[in-house]
Amino acid sequence: MNLVDSCGWLEYFADGPNADFFAPAIEDTERLIVPSLCVFEVFKRVMQQRGEGDALRAAALMRQGQRVDLTDTQAIGAARLSVELRLPLADSIIFHAARQQSATLWTQDAHFEGLPGVNYVRKG
Repeated sequence: MNLVDSCGWLEYFADGPNADFFAPAIEDTERLIVPSLCVFEVFKRVMQQRGEGDALRAAALMRQGQRVDLTDTQAIGAARLSVELRLPLADSIIFHAARQQSATLWTQDAHFEGLPGVNYVRKG
């Protein structure tokens, strides 16, 4: 299973320098999980930069993967990870979701560099 961090989705949608790095995980929708938090973050950023129509199209593409909603149990697990690894709120929720689903986390967020189960690439 694969989980692409919000920054990876944004890179892919913008056809940025690392878009090809994220493409295999995003395009393999059978093995893709998408936390609802990622949908929020991507929708918000795309709407700010390109408008609501593009944001709705981005969200529709993200919904092709298996959605993972934040439950209270997951929130507690993410909070533990946040304290243990000193991760910001959103990062801890996303990392916890990847762990819970035995998924590889694809990201260019430096907070995740060197963590187990992470496929990291430096921002291009």
